[in-house]
Amino acid sequence: MATTQVETVNTTADKAKLFGAAGLVILSLVAYYALAQKGSLFQWLGLIAGLGVATFVFLTSESGKALLAFGQDSVKEIKKVVWPARKEAVQMTAYVFGFVLIMALFLWLTDKTLEWVFYDLILGWRK
Repeated sequence: MATTQVETVNTTADKAKLFGAAGLVILSLVAYYALAQKGSLFQWLGLIAGLGVATFVFLTSESGKALLAFGQDSVKEIKKVVWPARKEAVQMTAYVFGFVLIMALFLWLTDKTLEWVFYDLILGWRK
C-alpha cells in the first residue's frame, strides 16, 4: 500500500506569510473596486501590484518554495521527454484516424444489420 506524505504549515512565520498573502489578494480585489472612480488604469495597476506582492509573499513561504521546486523538477522532466519526429507523428495520427474510420464503418454496418434482422425479419415491421 502506497503512503502519501501530507505537508502542513508548521511555523508561525509561515502561517503568517500565507495569511498575509491571502489578505493581500483580498485587499487587491477591494482596491480594484474602490479605485473605480479613478479610472480603469488605476484599477488594473492596483490589482496587478497587489497580486504581485501577494505572489511574492507566498513564494517566500515554505509552501511557495515547495511549489517552485516542484515546477523546476517538472521542467527538468519535460526536457527529458523524447518527442516524435514530424513524420512519425503524422503517421501515427493517420493510423488513429484510419482505425477510427474502420471502427465507425464496422459499427454502422453492425447496427444496420441488427436493425434489419430485428425489425424486418423477426418483427416484420416495414419502414
